[in-house]
Parts: sequence; C-alpha cells; structure tokens
Amino acid sequence: MNHPDLLVLVRHAESERNLAKKGSVFFADDESRRALRGTPDHRVPLTPTGHAQAEAAGRLLRERYGRFDAVYDSGYARTRQTAEGVLRAWPDDTRPTITHDLFVRERDAGHAWDMTTAEAEAAFPWLDAYWQTTGPFFARPPGGESVAQVCERVQLFLERLGREHAGESVLVVTHGVTLRAFRYLIERWSYDAIEASLRTKTPRNASVTVYESHEGALRLVEYDTVAG
Repeated sequence: MNHPDLLVLVRHAESERNLAKKGSVFFADDESRRALRGTPDHRVPLTPTGHAQAEAAGRLLRERYGRFDAVYDSGYARTRQTAEGVLRAWPDDTRPTITHDLFVRERDAGHAWDMTTAEAEAAFPWLDAYWQTTGPFFARPPGGESVAQVCERVQLFLERLGREHAGESVLVVTHGVTLRAFRYLIERWSYDAIEASLRTKTPRNASVTVYESHEGALRLVEYDTVAG
C-alpha cells in the first residue's frame, strides 16, 4: 500500500473533560461533572493549559520537520483547536489547510458518556463482567463503539492517505483511542498486543508519535513525545 513518507500523529492537548475526569472512565461525582454536563463529545474545548501545549507541540514539530503537505483533525473542538495551535508555529502563508475527517474521531462512548461511576454501575451492572470476558478491543460500551470498529474506519483513512498523499509529509491531530488504532494497523499488532496497550495509560495530551517510510513501509520512530 502507498503511504506518506512522514506521518506524524498528535493526540489533542488537554481538554476540559480530561481535567474534570482526571483519568477516570466516568466522572467521579456530580460536582466534577457540573461544568460539562450535557456537553457533547465533539464540543468539548481545550483548557488554557491545552492551548499552550498545542503551541509548544507546533514549535517542536516545525523545528524537526519543517512544513507539512497536509494536516488533518477529527473536526472535534479539541482536535480543531489543537491543530490551529500547532500551526501557529508557521507563518500564515506557509500553513496548509486543515481538513476535518470524521474517520479519525474519538471512539463513541455510548449511553454512559455523561455518567458518574455510581450512575454507570447502577444502569449497567453487567458491564464490568462483560468487559472482562470480551476484552477491551472487542467490547462495545452500551450504545457505543468498540476499538475494533474504530480500527475499521482508521483503515479507510490510511487508504485515503495512500491514494492522496503518497510520498508526502502528513500531520494528523486525533484522540487517544484512535491513536492506538493507528498503531494497531500500521505496526500490525496482534489482538493481544492491542489489548495490552489498551490496559496501559493513554498517550499524553499534545504528545507526538512519528512514522517514517523505511523499506516500503511506515516504521515507528517516536512515540508519546511531548514538548519540553
């Protein structure tokens, strides 16, 4: 399959939801949820710290790689704002247009999206046992999307890059789970490998993951690097 010569993946910078949830699957309580209750996933913005992280990542990327031929984000507020912050490192007349692509959006969390831990346990008392049995790659949140399904759409996105950007430098601003889907596909992980990855910490906010072309394939040269 054709592919870019350079593919740089950036996880979005710190969002208001990242800050409120502090790494938990659900909100700890109603107080931690209060400011974001009712906010859909695609409208969650960056924090002030997140905006600074995005600009720092941009300076790092410009110093290392120069100009990109194409830039993509998921269209979600947090990736859009991250991409815009990253590109401030370049003069206005050298910035490529940002393309929003829903194939690199975050995993759909389903009905439990806005719930606290206590609410999710009450609404879906079977969920933990199901998750343990099925595993984190194939398990699907109630009303949501499995990581395997995320991989299906990321595969289509990679095929598009091969058709439209072979031999070019491409930047993609995406999400934590989606970034792991890229790794599963590009590095040809087994099910066991992706499940092991999903049980570890997600890539850091505004972190950089880099693939370069080598002997006809994309090879990982850097993972989860943050500026400074």
